Amino acid sequence: MKVLVTGGAGFIGSHVCDGLLERGDEVICIDDFNDYYDPRIKEENIRSALQNSKFKLYRADIRDYLLVKKIFAKEIPDKVVHLAARAGVRASIKNPLLYQEVNVKGTLNLLELAKEFRVKNFVFASSSSVYGVNKKMPFAENDQINNIVSPYAATKLEGEMACRNYHEMHGLNISCLRFFTVYGPRGRPDMAPYKFTKLIDEGKEIPMYGNGATSRDYTYISDIVKGIISALDKNFGFEIFNLGNSKAIELRHFISVIENLLGKNAVIKRMPLQEGDVPATYADISKARKMLGYNPRTSIEDGMGKFVDWFKEAIWMSQ
Repeated sequence: MKVLVTGGAGFIGSHVCDGLLERGDEVICIDDFNDYYDPRIKEENIRSALQNSKFKLYRADIRDYLLVKKIFAKEIPDKVVHLAARAGVRASIKNPLLYQEVNVKGTLNLLELAKEFRVKNFVFASSSSVYGVNKKMPFAENDQINNIVSPYAATKLEGEMACRNYHEMHGLNISCLRFFTVYGPRGRPDMAPYKFTKLIDEGKEIPMYGNGATSRDYTYISDIVKGIISALDKNFGFEIFNLGNSKAIELRHFISVIENLLGKNAVIKRMPLQEGDVPATYADISKARKMLGYNPRTSIEDGMGKFVDWFKEAIWMSQ
């Protein structure tokens, strides 16, 4: 099977590419290596994949319809995993037009090409951010969504709506996956697991927004990859799935886990809650368990242990 993965050099994307290659699939990776964070990190993410003859890399921006169409015409992928996006809630508040252009227009480009080239299955990376400030816990796929608090979340919901439209109009098989705070080796440097680990390790202040009672459903990367590949292998017509760990971890506990793993105490700088942040995320994964066989197994202690091991090696290699 030939699978096209957009954003395939990123954190989640590179792990998905590795997972597909491990089982023998051909992988077509599209990534623009933009400057949201150091592009050299992405180069390192796919270093091993580039040694595999079944892996092809195209440096392309999903906003460039004609260029991406040439890639589709040359490769004729069987299936698509669409992970490419501008990520980050706070950055989207500063630059909403860019987020709209990449996350909505880029997704429409991919859907149009999936229709034209008769792609058998299309997996779209959505986000738990679409739930916004939702007092009902845990979040379920059929919850009413009416309190989105960031442009990033709005673009992901628009992407879901476009996916539903392309299924209804053109019969595409599409699964929209709402990811809940994914972490693990190769994690983005702007996200809390990496940022907090680095700052605590260096003895520098870490920003703690609010009183530490905010919580996130941290989900380890290998569990997420299994959910993505399961969705890729099944044809449901159109479905939305939560992919989380189904455990809400308070910020204070999350920081203490890193402290214990590093053997160092955090120097905490209390900060007000940030615009666009939500107080909690917590996934109801019963639908994914039933239909995808999704069964996350990694605790925050084990997952952060693996992340810290990778972080120490990555820091040592960079010196």
